[in-house]
Amino acid sequence: MNHRNTMQRQLVLATVRALRHPDAEHVYREIVQEHPRVSKATVYRNLNLLAEQGAIRKINVSEGADRYDAHTDEHYHMRCRRCSRLYDAPPGAANVTLTGNTDGFFVENIRIELIGICPACKNK
Repeated sequence: MNHRNTMQRQLVLATVRALRHPDAEHVYREIVQEHPRVSKATVYRNLNLLAEQGAIRKINVSEGADRYDAHTDEHYHMRCRRCSRLYDAPPGAANVTLTGNTDGFFVENIRIELIGICPACKNK
């Protein structure tokens, strides 16, 4: 299906790129400040479409709403259990290879979420 690159879609993409791992509500709040006519449904629909197209990455976190990332390369995330901020894990922070028997199941992806305390919360 061919989707037009609408002004709303461009706004959503630019907002995800400007923010660090926002959830849909954060993206909506940012956009509606300057574009009050953009609906919440439009933001949610475009986030999902951009993720399906591979322009952004949808991140399922174990607690809270899904987040979005402008960096679409394969990488892991670290979540602070105090402030809920999400950070990109440094390369090698969670090196994982699948070596066990999967009974013929073809594994396409492994999701890992590193949970702990971020430096800002640790220093409080």
